[in-house]
Amino acid sequence: MSGFIFYLIYYIIPYRKRLVLKNLRNSFPDWEEKEIKKTAREFYRFLCDVFLESSILPFLKEEEVMARFRYKNPEFLDGLYDRGKSVILVFGHYANWELSSTMPRYVKHKITPVYKALHNVYFDRMFIRARSRFGAEMIEVEKSLRTLSEFAKSEVLHASYFIADQRPLMKNIQYWTTFLHQDTPVMLGPEKLAKKFDFAVVFLKINRVRRGFYECEFSLISDDARNTKEYEITDKFFSLLEKQITEAPAYWLWTHNRWKHNKEEYFRRYGHREEIKAGSGKTARV
Repeated sequence: MSGFIFYLIYYIIPYRKRLVLKNLRNSFPDWEEKEIKKTAREFYRFLCDVFLESSILPFLKEEEVMARFRYKNPEFLDGLYDRGKSVILVFGHYANWELSSTMPRYVKHKITPVYKALHNVYFDRMFIRARSRFGAEMIEVEKSLRTLSEFAKSEVLHASYFIADQRPLMKNIQYWTTFLHQDTPVMLGPEKLAKKFDFAVVFLKINRVRRGFYECEFSLISDDARNTKEYEITDKFFSLLEKQITEAPAYWLWTHNRWKHNKEEYFRRYGHREEIKAGSGKTARV
C-alpha cells in the first residue's frame, strides 16, 4: 500500500514536490541534481511509510508498538530523575516521532508532550488518544507555561517534549539562526521554559533502524539552563538536528515550508531595532 501511495504522490499527483526539491537544493548546495532527486524519492517513500505507520498505530497491540520503537539509553533520563531534575525534551520532525508516545513505559518521569490542537476536532481527539495511550498527559501549547509552573510548585518531576523545529509566525519571531545553510527563524519556547524553571534540556534523537523499526537515544544539551548564554540551548539543538539530518537526510520532513519567512522581509516589515551577534555570525533580534 505504501508503494502505491508513493507512486501516486510522487509521479501522478505530485505532493509539494517543487517545495521538497527546493528545500533540498538550498540545504545541500554542493550536491549534484542527481543526488537531490535520489534523496527526494527516498524521502517520499519514507513519508508514505510514516503516514501508514501513524495511521495504524492506535490499532496495534502494545507489544507490537514496543517492538518497533526501542529506547537505547532510558537510564540517562532516569539519572536526571534521581537528581530531582525535570526535563525539556526537544526533537525534530525526523523519523517517526509519533512513536515517542511509548516513552512512559520506559522512564520514571511523568511524560507531558506539548502540542498544538488541530482545527479538526475529530482528528484532534484521535491524535490525543493515540499519543496518550501509553500514559502521556498531553498539554496544549497555550497552557504549557501555566501547567509547567504548577508542576514546578508541586515538585512533580516531568519530561515535557517539544517538536522544536517548527516555523514560528512571522510576528512572533524573536531569533534567527543558520540551519542547513539558510537563515532560519526559530522558536525560543523550550529554552525560555528551561531557564525559567531550571529544567534540564535533552535532545531526543530518533533513528530509523530499518523499515518500520526505530531506535531512540537521549543526549544532554544542558542540565544547568539558567547559567547558559542566551540562545545557547536553541543553537545547540539546531546543531544536533542538522547533524542528524545530514547523516541521513531522507528521514526529515521536507514537505514542511520551513523557510517561508524571509529574513530581509521580516526586518523590512518589523524594523531592525537592536541587533546582536550570537556566535558564528548568527543574528538575534532583541
